[in-house]
Amino acid sequence: MKKVLLPIDGSACALRGVALVISKRSHYARPDDLDIHLVNVQAPFSHDVSRFSSHEQMLEFHREESQKLMRDACALLDAAGAKYTCHCEVGKVAETIIALADSLQSEQIVMGTHGRGALSELLMGSITLKVVHLSKIPVLLVK
Repeated sequence: MKKVLLPIDGSACALRGVALVISKRSHYARPDDLDIHLVNVQAPFSHDVSRFSSHEQMLEFHREESQKLMRDACALLDAAGAKYTCHCEVGKVAETIIALADSLQSEQIVMGTHGRGALSELLMGSITLKVVHLSKIPVLLVK
């Protein structure tokens, strides 16, 4: 069974990655031979908000935000009859994606890319580029 990790940020770009994985399911003898994992990584709060919210409240907030951002991807997979698992994580985005891929023993990461120009990428940084740099497994970029 091939394990594929799909980072989802709620964008149309991420949904193109989901659509590609759905279309590739037909390449397997059985569609269930593809173990699909969605992940949304929430950045931790930038300031100490523990004075105002409990740890459980912060986790619930991150979980709800992740679920909102993964809703459309889940709908596409549900419509295709695909089985999948959702992961809601908090941390540095690229590093968290890589850590999850490692812990799941994923064989591939499929990511939609926003396709910004080289100058924008240089100035803003890129989660996608960082994942490609850090990954020990193939990363398929979908534009």
